[in-house]
Amino acid sequence: MKKAIVIVTAAAVCALSAPLYGCAPEGEETSKYTIEATYDGGNKLTGSVKLSFYNDTDNALNSLKFNLWGNAYREGALSSPISDATTAQAYYDGRSYGQMEIVGADGGEWQVCGDDRNILEITLPSAIYPDERTEVSIDYELTLANVNHRTGVAERSVNLGNFYPILCAYGQSGWLEYTYCPTGDPFVSDVADYSVELTIPQDYTAAASGALKERTEGNGQAICRYELSCARDFAIVLSREFEVLSCDAGGVTVNYYYYDDDSAQDCLDVAAESLEYFANTFGDYPYPTLSVVQTGFCQGGMEYPALTMISDNCDRTTAIYTIVHENAHQWWYAAVGSDGYAHSWQDEGLAEYSTLMFFENTPEYGFTKTGLLGSATKAYRAYFSVYNQLFEGADTKMERTLDEFSGDYEYANIAYNKALLMFDAVRSACGDDGFLAALREYFDEYTGRIAPPEGLIAAFCRRADCEGLFDSFLEGKVII
Repeated sequence: MKKAIVIVTAAAVCALSAPLYGCAPEGEETSKYTIEATYDGGNKLTGSVKLSFYNDTDNALNSLKFNLWGNAYREGALSSPISDATTAQAYYDGRSYGQMEIVGADGGEWQVCGDDRNILEITLPSAIYPDERTEVSIDYELTLANVNHRTGVAERSVNLGNFYPILCAYGQSGWLEYTYCPTGDPFVSDVADYSVELTIPQDYTAAASGALKERTEGNGQAICRYELSCARDFAIVLSREFEVLSCDAGGVTVNYYYYDDDSAQDCLDVAAESLEYFANTFGDYPYPTLSVVQTGFCQGGMEYPALTMISDNCDRTTAIYTIVHENAHQWWYAAVGSDGYAHSWQDEGLAEYSTLMFFENTPEYGFTKTGLLGSATKAYRAYFSVYNQLFEGADTKMERTLDEFSGDYEYANIAYNKALLMFDAVRSACGDDGFLAALREYFDEYTGRIAPPEGLIAAFCRRADCEGLFDSFLEGKVII
């Protein structure tokens, strides 16, 4: 995600931690979601999810656990999905609530649990062993809040991010049962194949993660069918007002959906140009399409596989920067996964530094490496000064979970600004060629998986003695 407040840069490396299990890269067996959902044109979506689960862990599993991210919007939730800093912009018509209600589930006994009613657990009739499959199905109803956010009815669009129960990622200690956090992106999931059928009122246009296979219309409704392979998630944005510009970028169809943008062609151009740059620099883009979507959103933007949300509050300059940042997440999040809840620098830091690299090589957009590094340094030092005075010492550790940040301001300066400066220091240590070689190696090794932080660090340390550099940044010992 890109914070709306500042154009920053981030990255960092993380202390050693246990790797997560991830679905196998393309060509190997993986799980598959079959989703059927109907949106009523108001605040209701009804859906069913069938999951063919492939156990690629090393353990026998007695149950499957799913994140119910939509429940974070309900009245009485312990943790709001909206930060205090963005509440007024998010709730455009006063406070509004939503929820995700499980109607029923097949494939085992089920219960809604978790610290904040955020988990659906399905206990299987018998254990499923490594390399075995099982199938479960879930019927649910999603009530959408009126909110400019990932999941909700925005002012001129409908955002269907995190709109279905999704299997939790599996780590060394079991299922990762993260709760929604108003700071950062708490979503961690393995890759799977998707088949999605969405029924909507006929006057809506849908932008989606997957390639549109078929749209049929009749009786005032449209049925849209999509397919997407090796993806961590699936998202959709709807609007009655969308216009669409499209182009080809190295064999990938890039679409820009918008309803109020005098710079629409510029946005499409930078989306296509940055996609080609990242593909040539890091490795092949993994999907046949990329949809960049202008929508109501209280932050700058939000990434999903093959789809990025860009706030309709962005001016031309901010939109261009945000599009590049969110496109970078197609490599560092969508293709190469990480645990963004526990190691936000690994995800946002690489996306921010990749954004810097793009603008460094395309100066016509008006951003420079010197300028971006200077802005990040100035912002970080201001944060450090303020927190030193207010709290008699600023916590500058980068390696912490999302709920350990005091809010958006601290998060942006640690996960974006300080991380950006860290990756630039690593680049200086490795040299340009070594830095690029490390990123290509990291991409090749972990595409389709959830990469542990030490996997990223090791790729750089094979080019230069920079383990101490990482430690000093991550542990908060470096002076900037």
